Amino acid sequence: MIINADLHIHSCFSRATSNNMVIDAIAPQAKLKGLQLVGTGDALHPGWLKIIEGSTTPAGDGIYSKESCDFILTAEVEDNKRVHHLMILPSIETAHAVRKEMVSVDKEKEGRPRVRMNGAQIMDIVHDHDGLIGPAHAFTPWTSMYKAYDSFMDCYGKKPDFLEIGLSADTDMADTIKELEDIPFLTNSDAHSPWPHRLGREFNEIEVEDISFTGLKNALKKKRMKANYGFDPRLGKYHLTACTRCYEIFSPKEAQEANRKCSCGGTIKKGVDYRISEIATWKRPHHPYHRPPYIHIMPLAEIISLAFSKGVTTKFVQGIWENLVNNLGSEIDVMIRVPLEDIEIVSPEMAPVIQAFRDKTLVIVPGGGGKYGEIKFPENNLDNYL
Repeated sequence: MIINADLHIHSCFSRATSNNMVIDAIAPQAKLKGLQLVGTGDALHPGWLKIIEGSTTPAGDGIYSKESCDFILTAEVEDNKRVHHLMILPSIETAHAVRKEMVSVDKEKEGRPRVRMNGAQIMDIVHDHDGLIGPAHAFTPWTSMYKAYDSFMDCYGKKPDFLEIGLSADTDMADTIKELEDIPFLTNSDAHSPWPHRLGREFNEIEVEDISFTGLKNALKKKRMKANYGFDPRLGKYHLTACTRCYEIFSPKEAQEANRKCSCGGTIKKGVDYRISEIATWKRPHHPYHRPPYIHIMPLAEIISLAFSKGVTTKFVQGIWENLVNNLGSEIDVMIRVPLEDIEIVSPEMAPVIQAFRDKTLVIVPGGGGKYGEIKFPENNLDNYL
């Protein structure tokens, strides 16, 4: 069985997260997106665990179902060096047990808690409870493993169960690092909102024996990843080295000469591309035999927004989005699989736009310093598309 899975999101209990991040909102949006399995996020928060228990039906072996969406227990924690770790846990009972060992009482209010432990200690607890763990958004410049360490051995003392790439990198970039050859990569949304331009904006295609904790664990251990779907890394907000205030892009040499200080007074933040170049083994990627393809994707609503210069959440954009999804299937299918002639029948104005996305003729302005990259049509002119 091949499923689409987004294994890193957050709940309404995490900082800067929508109040709509509740099971009753996430489940129907996941179906529209085309996801079969979603990580709960924030599984160490007692309030969120109560909502999960009250809003889902246990489906056995670590799966909690709501309508046609299956959830698996996941959580993100920040360690004593501000490194973020993603864990996948086998049950609600396990989540309670891990929380007791890991989270201080004064941190109960935060969905993504900071714990007074290092990566190795966190890993030991998760493994003691039969869970899975790996670095979250492993290359970002603020709270990632490779921001703090040059090797996963320095962080964990042993190999993690997986590595989450993050929005500002892709497989070609990560596979320049030799120590990652034997580690499966995850691409997840880290969504703070349930709407489809956030939920599942990155996801994994995985071959599992069945939808269960054991099924997912075996798939990761046996490297049964079929594809990673994610942003073109240039769209990530930390892809290039840039000022965190005015977002001016700097070369690594320019950043060093300026002592990481922009003329506007802002801080020049090292980009993911530069950081990977510092720790890379090779200049070109060396993909191991088990590495699946990495397929660049972006949210359908953002493509519509770009085409018509309307806000992503406007009724206009959402109306076109709903028309496509209601008539042609999930958003993932519309973006990747539905024949263009079928799209043209339902939405003639969107067929050439989606074709431009599939043909990779869109122009990308790279992001950096905390600002997402931008997508434009060639010469910012839609005459050839609409």
